Amino acid sequence: MLSNPFDSSPDRPAHRSLRTAARVLAAVGLAVDAYMHAHLADRYDLISATISQGTLFRIEAALAALAALLVLAWRRAPADAFAWLVAAGGLAAVLVYRYLDVGELGPLPNMYEPIWFSDKNIVVIAQALTIAATTVLLLTGRRRRRRFA
Repeated sequence: MLSNPFDSSPDRPAHRSLRTAARVLAAVGLAVDAYMHAHLADRYDLISATISQGTLFRIEAALAALAALLVLAWRRAPADAFAWLVAAGGLAAVLVYRYLDVGELGPLPNMYEPIWFSDKNIVVIAQALTIAATTVLLLTGRRRRRRFA
């Protein structure tokens, strides 16, 4: 019996390979995001507010590192969704503060930075890669079927 090449069953080797590649790409994107934010954090400690931009960078680095570990170790939809949210939230913040001068928001400093530089480009690429990879994971995940007794 010939197998259907369009079968996207989670048990097919091609499906598992796609998910493994997406998982690795998501983890790499998150690791780059974590490293870059941790690396840049001290440059933004001078901007004073209730919460410094450096502190926000450290929080982003911690969340991205946690998400990378969860994507690799837990391998469940909640981990994939958390990773997607971390990357999408980080990318949204970069783009908003690149193009809009929103000023201070409560305890948050004014993070308007209307320039592109290589470190920011690397972070944007890493976050976009993570969003794409985790989207694949979320869309190709195994659906649990409920059995009624």
